[in-house]
Amino acid sequence: MGSAKAPDPREESGAERADRNLAELLQELRVAGLGVQVLFGFLLSLPFTSRFTQLSPGQRNLYLGTIVLAAVAPALLLGPVAYHRLVFRQGQKERLVRAANVMAISGLAAVGLAVSAAVLLVTGYVSSGLTAGLITAFVTLLFAGLWFALPLARRR
Repeated sequence: MGSAKAPDPREESGAERADRNLAELLQELRVAGLGVQVLFGFLLSLPFTSRFTQLSPGQRNLYLGTIVLAAVAPALLLGPVAYHRLVFRQGQKERLVRAANVMAISGLAAVGLAVSAAVLLVTGYVSSGLTAGLITAFVTLLFAGLWFALPLARRR
């Protein structure tokens, strides 16, 4: 196995490739953004429930960390949309695609961490520390494995 990349069978210009890459990325961000919005909305509603007052100080700190991660995720996932709007027709599509890729990967990491932290918050509230830790470790490893380790292992 060499490190040389196989040639791309598509016959497209650099501009066409940038257009395609941006369109694919924006479609992926639409899917990811919806899930984050649901999680963020759920987390925003928690302090207004009657049982929120029963959380320990540690659980409240975990909640604060979870909501920060859940707020950072859409900022990163929507960042490419804002970037695109602000540099529209400025001849910066390649730069936009590179920056958007970094924001999208960082946003996915924030989503995975936010979901894992939310799982820890909920499982820690309803179960013992060991059970909550095991479930959270499983969920975190699942995200890390499917979203990062597997794709990185399959890169050419």
